[in-house]
Amino acid sequence: MITGHEECVVDEAGNRKAAVLPFDAWQQIKSELEELDDIRAYDEAKDQSSELIPFEEAMREIAEGRID
Repeated sequence: MITGHEECVVDEAGNRKAAVLPFDAWQQIKSELEELDDIRAYDEAKDQSSELIPFEEAMREIAEGRID
């Protein structure tokens, strides 16, 4: 869990417009968002049905530009 002291930037009407937080907290949030993105990509890839090919063949196809 991320803990820290954040401050809010408000407009003339007192509406919150932005948050200011310590840089270390931002780095932790960014790291956790990247990990979440990786988890989602893994889950999506796992749900797709695809043909399994040997690693060496996949690397050869990548090198030849046949796989993105």
